[in-house]
Amino acid sequence: MNKIDLNGRSAVVTGGAQGFGRAIAERFVSSGARVAIWDYDLPLAEKTAKAIGDAAIALKVDVTDTAAVERTRDETLKAFGKIDILVNNAGIAGINKTLWETDLEEWRKVLRINLDGPFICCKAIVPAMLSQGYGRIVNIASIAGKEGNPNAAHYSASKAGLIALTKSLGKELAQANILVNAVTPAAAKTAIFDQMTQTHIDFMLSKIPKGRFVLVEELAAMVAWLASEDCAFSTGAVFDISGGRATY
Repeated sequence: MNKIDLNGRSAVVTGGAQGFGRAIAERFVSSGARVAIWDYDLPLAEKTAKAIGDAAIALKVDVTDTAAVERTRDETLKAFGKIDILVNNAGIAGINKTLWETDLEEWRKVLRINLDGPFICCKAIVPAMLSQGYGRIVNIASIAGKEGNPNAAHYSASKAGLIALTKSLGKELAQANILVNAVTPAAAKTAIFDQMTQTHIDFMLSKIPKGRFVLVEELAAMVAWLASEDCAFSTGAVFDISGGRATY
């Protein structure tokens, strides 16, 4: 494993109790950072934090609730004194249906968590980063945001929106030493698969030239670099990790 220097850094990872989020939190701690795992499932987040070690804490939060996010930000600042890194990872897949069969509330639920959530978290945390003159924000988007998966219009649209949010915020903060980037992974075998049909899972696998799903540790390695000082000139960018699926 390549060494990434995050010594002295304090990070927030939303949806950090499992899947991509847990792998990112583990990689951050192994790189010297302290990590606040923000998750709606507090018991699971506490279990994960305990497994990771003393450098991790667990906090319950609904990322779609502005007041809750602001309270959790304040709790994190009280515990760590600062927030250097924000990883917007919390997300859901939603139900696999055609657009015309998708209920409006199902559409809105996916957009609230996958797109409103990162907006609310950035809005709450960016001022603290501005006051300290440093920050790294990494948004976990998806290859679906580039290509648009069939039977997942809500998910694809939410991740396309997150890519655009990344580009806009990256430009706004480009001269503030706060870098904002997105990653677009192919699917990984995580709990999010429980929300998908087998047909949809098979479709996603068929589109990946490497012939397998991404490993959570592979994504975490990319995110760790993007969260570090070594990432110094990339902002508003989209980093592909789709096993060759992406065509741009």
